[in-house]
Amino acid sequence: MAAHTEGQFDLFMSQLRETNATLDFYCDFPKIARNVAEIEISLNTLNYLIGKENLHEAVEALWNRDKRVFDVMDILIATRKKDDKKYIDNDGSMHSVHSLFSSVDGVMKFIEGTGLDNVFKNKEVKDLVDYVFGVETGLDTNARKNRSGEITETLVARILDNAGIAYREQVSSKEFPAIAAVLGADQKVFDFAIKAEEKTYLIEVNFYSGGGSKLNEVARSYTDVAPKVNGVPGFEFVWITDGVGWNSARNKLEEAFAAIPSIYNLTTIQNFINTLK
Repeated sequence: MAAHTEGQFDLFMSQLRETNATLDFYCDFPKIARNVAEIEISLNTLNYLIGKENLHEAVEALWNRDKRVFDVMDILIATRKKDDKKYIDNDGSMHSVHSLFSSVDGVMKFIEGTGLDNVFKNKEVKDLVDYVFGVETGLDTNARKNRSGEITETLVARILDNAGIAYREQVSSKEFPAIAAVLGADQKVFDFAIKAEEKTYLIEVNFYSGGGSKLNEVARSYTDVAPKVNGVPGFEFVWITDGVGWNSARNKLEEAFAAIPSIYNLTTIQNFINTLK
């Protein structure tokens, strides 16, 4: 017997939200500021290059004073040393961008090849610290996917707090020998665990504003995990998920919806709260 009816699934899908983003989702300014602060001294030193007509002479002067300041130049083209970005030379050979910062000629090749020479000479940038703050802001958009999950977990935690529900976060399945036994190699760290009078609820939380193969994998995984957890006396698996990205994986979600009794979105989560109370 299916855990839910087709009508219940249709209602669930109609309730999915376009976004879970709060205003602090878009940019993590404290992290951006920390990244800039780590290289601020070098950037201030490189400001010496701004407005110089003879850049080779200026680069050589800085090199002789402290060649380490050039180690941060990757960020001026929105890359990082750890990314180890490559480029193709005129002869077709491939090199690491960061390898250019091992000599004055290499630094000049970087500056001229990227077009930074005109940026410096024409003073199109007034201060490299401010410029890199902008670059870091742009790079920070790559972290939004991770923040989306964190924001949903924070939102669910706030809902539980407001309802006076005690919970623990990031709880390993290994804490429960019976659960660890049924999961076997598929051990998990659940986003939340709530110990009620009659049972312990093990909860997974996520949000998908866009599609992708990961949604099918998640739905398939939880469809497998839920009956294993629910088969252990005193435990129940709960899945709280939302986001219009599920429209692209509707069939897989419907299969999960039919197999998992306790599945909620951010609209129906109050039903779960009522169950706990």
